[in-house]
Amino acid sequence: MKRASRGFTLMEVMVAVAITALMGTMVAMAFNTGFRAKEVVEGEAEHYRMVRVAMNRMAREIGSAFVSDRYDPKRYRDQNERPTNFIGERDQLTFTTFAHQRLYTDSKESDQAVVEYFVETSTEKGARGRQDLKRRVNPNIGERMDRGGTTDVLFEGVKKLEFEYWDSERKQWDDEWDTRRTERKSFLPTRVRITVVALDENGKEARYTTQARIMLNTELPRF
Repeated sequence: MKRASRGFTLMEVMVAVAITALMGTMVAMAFNTGFRAKEVVEGEAEHYRMVRVAMNRMAREIGSAFVSDRYDPKRYRDQNERPTNFIGERDQLTFTTFAHQRLYTDSKESDQAVVEYFVETSTEKGARGRQDLKRRVNPNIGERMDRGGTTDVLFEGVKKLEFEYWDSERKQWDDEWDTRRTERKSFLPTRVRITVVALDENGKEARYTTQARIMLNTELPRF
């Protein structure tokens, strides 16, 4: 007797291959969705980390701002030329601070420095007109405050930077504060409100605000 040979028909093979291919596609799509979700979450976390680091750094350095009347009158004529000042505008701030940190051993630097915050269009290739929050720092106090030092990007993709200065006498926020003026040469604002406008994870403009409390808000007198 001949044994009857049994096997899969062509239709059965084609159905099995189609089911396997469908299962593989579904698994690949699930992995793809997971990887994309992971990238989105990591991007959002990095964005908020950059915002937090930038705001904390600005608050710390502004909180340690100071002005001093201890300068050589033969070299600097008055408060307009003295090496320490607080020059605050609506979208830019230049000041002297005690918050400088030395990065290199035996460097000729102290805890004093000139710091400036401003927004400028990026010069990087492919930036496409992107604006960045930049920080200029000069650890050598004694030169002109608007010159010298190094400039680094503190936060990329900023739409706007705003500063407001609290006048404790008039109990209101001002758009500027300049200690080169005679009426304000001896004191600083008690608080500075910092606002950064940038795009969030959905591509919409978001406002991030914090405040810095200035501890030494009166002029350091002469010896």
